[in-house]
Amino acid sequence: MVSLLLIFIELVNLDKLSYYSDIVLLNLTRCEDILLLIKVNNCLSFDLNVRKKVIDLKIIRLNKIITQYFIIHQRLNVRYLISKFSMLNINKNSLSENKDIFYQWLVGFTDAEGTFSIDRQNNNWSLIFQIGQSNYNLRVLHFIKKQLGVGNIIVEKNNNLAQFRIRDRSVLELIIFPIFDKYPLLTSKYFYYIKFKKAHAILSDKSLTKPEKDILIFNLIKTNPPLDYISPAWSIINNIVSNYENASKIISKSWLVGFTEAEGSFYLVNKSKNRIVHAFEITQKLDKIVLIGIKHILHISTKVQFKNAGYFTIVTTNSRAIENIIQYYNNTMKGMKSVEYRIWARSYVKDKGNFISLNKIRNQIRIMKQVKYNLIDMKI
Repeated sequence: MVSLLLIFIELVNLDKLSYYSDIVLLNLTRCEDILLLIKVNNCLSFDLNVRKKVIDLKIIRLNKIITQYFIIHQRLNVRYLISKFSMLNINKNSLSENKDIFYQWLVGFTDAEGTFSIDRQNNNWSLIFQIGQSNYNLRVLHFIKKQLGVGNIIVEKNNNLAQFRIRDRSVLELIIFPIFDKYPLLTSKYFYYIKFKKAHAILSDKSLTKPEKDILIFNLIKTNPPLDYISPAWSIINNIVSNYENASKIISKSWLVGFTEAEGSFYLVNKSKNRIVHAFEITQKLDKIVLIGIKHILHISTKVQFKNAGYFTIVTTNSRAIENIIQYYNNTMKGMKSVEYRIWARSYVKDKGNFISLNKIRNQIRIMKQVKYNLIDMKI
């Protein structure tokens, strides 16, 4: 089978400072060339005969770009990866035992709660990959640290928050970058990840002086995605999600379990004064397309809504949808969300329609969320 990958490379005839500003290219209108990379029988080659001129720019440093800072958009691997891993048996054990499943889960969790930060302290730059959670869900951070074998957990006692962090640039390059290059982020955090990698390339370049690095990174941190930015991962379906088939080409179950662990809510809500029903909800400030995809994956009939508070939400109390969700997430999660899910799912089977029992369970969950669990309780 012959697979074609389009690789976009912009070449500009500028000095070495501005050269770094185009290490990674997302603006296709400024591309000088589109090169066709052909993979045949596991051999890679460039077909320079397939070329589209966009603007008249001099081609410089081609070899340096290709060999040092040549980055293939992660979206190009999505179709193969989803088809290979979406049918795997995904459960608590496989999350711990299968690295590919865990990596997709981690990308989903990061899409919800992770950050890629470029910070400056004491006249020095630092790069920080970070995932934050409340102390209530400290167990999931320990699970991530255990699986990766690197990083530190900082518990902020004053505000009941905890952070998993990696600051070592060599660890970022050897462990974190390969994960997010192989399994692309599906939200606008993709933009910030690419920005983060560009900063890493600048800081790692020994040919640059410190003032030159400062100029480049100060300019880099000023860049922001447009309001309608969509991760390139969605481009293989032309950024249109209209059914389960399209959505499942982009969203793997591992990714969605990780995303839900960080962003989803399984809860009980009053439908009327004397009636409590089961509800499921996921919210996002940006990236409506992600919620549309989740809607189709979980067979939720309601539309994605935009709330006045400034965020998108997909929510359902429909019995058929709730039953689909119970089946989908059964025995899949690792953090405290798994405990909430089990209580919620069991109460649907045993106590649906029983106002007194459901009200008691809801109050118990609220109390449970105020408890800080220690490592013995976590059993990670």
